[in-house]
Amino acid sequence: MNLIHSTRLKSLLLVSFLAAGVGCSDLKETPDFINPDTFYKTATELQLGINGIYDDLNSGYSGYFYDRYVFECLTGDQIGWEKGPLQYNLGNVSTADEYIEAYWQISYRSINRANAAIEIADAMQDPANDALVKRLKAEAQFLRAFYYYGLLIYFDNPPLTVKSTKGISELPSNAGGKRAVIDQIYADAKAAAEVLPASYTGADAGRATKWAAKAILMKTQLWDEKWADAKATAEDIINNSGLQLFENFGYNFDLAHENQGERIFEAQVSAGANASEWNVHSAHFNPEDYPSELGGAGWSWLSATQEFRASYDPKDKRIDATFIESYPTGRFGKVDGQYPIVKWSPNADFNLSRFGGVVKADANPKDPSQLIFGKAWAGKLVELGINYNNTEKNTIYLRLADILLGHSEACNESNSGDKFMGINKVRVRAGLAPLSGLSQSALRDAIIREREQEFVFEQVMYPELRRKSKFGGQPDYLGDHIKHYITKYNVGRTLKARDYVLPMPLKEIQGNPNVTQNPGW
Repeated sequence: MNLIHSTRLKSLLLVSFLAAGVGCSDLKETPDFINPDTFYKTATELQLGINGIYDDLNSGYSGYFYDRYVFECLTGDQIGWEKGPLQYNLGNVSTADEYIEAYWQISYRSINRANAAIEIADAMQDPANDALVKRLKAEAQFLRAFYYYGLLIYFDNPPLTVKSTKGISELPSNAGGKRAVIDQIYADAKAAAEVLPASYTGADAGRATKWAAKAILMKTQLWDEKWADAKATAEDIINNSGLQLFENFGYNFDLAHENQGERIFEAQVSAGANASEWNVHSAHFNPEDYPSELGGAGWSWLSATQEFRASYDPKDKRIDATFIESYPTGRFGKVDGQYPIVKWSPNADFNLSRFGGVVKADANPKDPSQLIFGKAWAGKLVELGINYNNTEKNTIYLRLADILLGHSEACNESNSGDKFMGINKVRVRAGLAPLSGLSQSALRDAIIREREQEFVFEQVMYPELRRKSKFGGQPDYLGDHIKHYITKYNVGRTLKARDYVLPMPLKEIQGNPNVTQNPGW
């Protein structure tokens, strides 16, 4: 697929050739391996292959979702002290960046698997399971669209291929630019939506549905500024899916409501079911001073700023599920046999250092007024009291609130339809007053603000801000965020055109003559 894969493939082939030359005479057993040309003969076997495409959605140490955590730090709303997040906070991104390489590799590995699964499904002869084969092919088409969308929103012009890689000489091209990728997402999402069921039960819960396919379609139409199409797709989902917002915002992120309600698509994670599929949300986002005795092991690399947390209306019902508002601190050890409880406060000390925003080390542990902290820790992601090796929370990728805000945006930009309906459903659920009478530009600003407060820690705001921004132009939501961050925290960073798109990896550019780097890089 690319040099990241090709180099490894060449190395593996070389090892195989050497082994064949020096060790065959001592081999007692018959070699056994899975050959895709002979293994995938039934729908049951094809389903195993499709499951492998879903697996990359889980968040390992530097997995698909974690890389998005790091990218998000470009905006300055989410901050971190570890090398990756810190460098993105400073705007220090390079073509050799390890997080970009990891994200790229995961994305194209999954796309290649989807390509192969689609080809296998097309050739499969399993008449008794024809409907299942068609559904599995549609799942692969959705997943290909999903991963291409994930490349589009960061890189603009990723290379496109819809054929499985048969040899290391087959290199994709990005000559068609974002237009080719967007059109492929359209084709895959529409084809998948025609076949996929509206819902699943039992062991199939969590697989892609027709509404997940339509959600990716709508999000791509917004990116493409096809406002009338996005409006129509959003209305199809809103009117025909039967999906409703949870009354309780927190149900989007708890264990009891996984694969239900407004949760349209999520990665399945369960350390209990599969010890190799745990996520690292708690490890990266749990409070720095949370006692290890209570499950606080990890790195605590990421949080949001105190200012971002303070921007919420105090009546906003999303606060308790979005942030960790209080927790036991290990800063003082146990006091009278218990770890003291600290509470978030807009008046607590805060800075961008590792311990900036954690309760002060010299605070009186028996004085509640001093037991305050300023960092905004991620309640959506952390499972307090559980070691990160045992976490169970799924990773949320698509939910109904995104469709509702997309509908308002499409109506607002096209000057048609009820542009306040979607955003007001989101706001009313949050306990906030509905909006009315805003101009087009004022509502555009309001939708951006609502997205930020609805979706913080879901790793979507850097793409959303840059989608609605232009370097040196108006509006420039991304530039405004970055400039504010630079000024407020006196960060040695200068806003530049490179902040508005990520580069294709250096290894891809060096190893693939068919790929042209993004302008400015």
